[in-house]
Amino acid sequence: MPIAAKIDQFGVLAWIALMVLGFVIWWPLGLVALGFIIFTGRFGGGYMGYGNCASRGEYKMQKLQWKMDRMRSRMMGGHRFDYAPSSGNRAFDEYRSETLKRLEDEQREFQDFLDRLRFAKDKTEFDQFMAERKDKTVDVEPKGEQRPE
Repeated sequence: MPIAAKIDQFGVLAWIALMVLGFVIWWPLGLVALGFIIFTGRFGGGYMGYGNCASRGEYKMQKLQWKMDRMRSRMMGGHRFDYAPSSGNRAFDEYRSETLKRLEDEQREFQDFLDRLRFAKDKTEFDQFMAERKDKTVDVEPKGEQRPE
């Protein structure tokens, strides 16, 4: 079992302790530990470790979704399109409500598009794998037998 996996079993505090200990022993060692922690995303984020996300794009989409949800909860009084703070101008309030509804619909459509795109990519890769697997089983023949032509 690699050392990093053993330290991961103890959690985030073990990484912090390792980093502090590195700074105490020799400051460049602490910097190396800090860089490793940030680069691998041991704290749930970071440069290469995007938490539970598979890619940087997915990480950005989840972050954007989180921000949209936070903004929506601030603007809404708990009901969909029932915005608590009124500007006093009914025409503007109606325009804002329609615009936000349109943006949410576009966001939902875009998310559906991304899901379909991921599914198509996964299906293509799976079909390619199955075709390669099928070709390998056809190519392998027992000794002494010839394939009928």
